Amino acid sequence: MIKHRGFPGRLPGTDFQFTIRRPNPKGVTPITRRERYRDRRPADKRADSAFVAAIWQCFGTEPFERGNLDAGRLSWLFGREVLPYDDPFDPESYEALLVLDEAAARASFPDAFDGEDWA
Repeated sequence: MIKHRGFPGRLPGTDFQFTIRRPNPKGVTPITRRERYRDRRPADKRADSAFVAAIWQCFGTEPFERGNLDAGRLSWLFGREVLPYDDPFDPESYEALLVLDEAAARASFPDAFDGEDWA
């Protein structure tokens, strides 16, 4: 499992996790598309926006390996702002390649691209 150096471990001042420290000994947590409802808490929306900003600043629109990125946080964006790059895509692989859909991410989280740091 690749560790993305320089990627924030969590949203500062919260318990919203962005990365994991080590592989899960019970098996890889699969990435699944989670439905985002309109009544989500503002803190959840801030965490998603900060996560998109971190992906943008670290990878841009280039494909990136899932590695130590948190499956739960990726799942909130998967299928919309974060898309599978591999075909076929293995949602249970730390080596799976993903890519940020810039147009969808800008539409959903415009503040993530305003140039401010995610920290």
